[in-house]
Amino acid sequence: MSRFYIDDSSSPTSPTHASSSSGSDTDTDLPYPLPLPRSAFLAPNFTPQTYLSTLHNRHQTLEDLRTELRSRSQLLSRELLDLVNANYTDFLSLGASLKGGDERVEEVRVGLLGFRKEVEGLREGVREKEEEVRKLVREREEVGRKIKVGRACVEYEAGLKGLEEAVVIEADPGEANESEEEEEDDEDEDEGVLGGVAIGKLRRHVLRYRVVQEQGRKLGEHPFAVAQAPRVVKVRSALLLDLSTALQQAKVAKASERVMKIMKVYGDMGEAGEAVKVLKGLKA
Repeated sequence: MSRFYIDDSSSPTSPTHASSSSGSDTDTDLPYPLPLPRSAFLAPNFTPQTYLSTLHNRHQTLEDLRTELRSRSQLLSRELLDLVNANYTDFLSLGASLKGGDERVEEVRVGLLGFRKEVEGLREGVREKEEEVRKLVREREEVGRKIKVGRACVEYEAGLKGLEEAVVIEADPGEANESEEEEEDDEDEDEGVLGGVAIGKLRRHVLRYRVVQEQGRKLGEHPFAVAQAPRVVKVRSALLLDLSTALQQAKVAKASERVMKIMKVYGDMGEAGEAVKVLKGLKA
């Protein structure tokens, strides 16, 4: 009995299908499908499930398909065996060429261990440098803080020294009147001089005194600021003495407006209590 094949991809109305259906109805006369192509198994993305899903139109029973796949597997096994037998000598020479590879592997392992040791050394060096840089940064911050404190001390000393000179040196009454006309506003120009010191000048001294006080507070308990405390006390005493003299002169002259201005200067200095004491003393 001769076999004839049918292309599975042909439609049911194709001539091949028609000729097969017009033949004998016996199983022996059924057309055989084309053999499974070898190229289908060589696809890069080949998977059995995907390939079997493409055989749904194949005119073949499941058992026949299994038989064909087994035959294909046996054929591939024989081809592989023939390939190994044909290249047996080459396989043996390949195994011989691999002898002595342990020494090469050991050399590579030793090299890697040495490289690892070098990396660890570099890592340790980086950690030391990092700690050194961190220490230097802290030292720099400390130096910057000390420089800032030093500048504050210099400014404090300069302000205190200028205030001492301004409070101790008393100008001539005539010169005081001329300076007030240049530096004070219209309200202070007619104040005149009370007790040898103009009210406008006393006000300026008090403002400078408050600035020096603020500088001292910023320094806190710094030894330099503590050492200047006696000088600040002397300046305060001199300012209070000048204010007391000016207040007494204004009170005796019954210049109520000047009294109020002097009282305001006391308030600016934060010594309103001292003004009250002076007034009580005058009343007594």
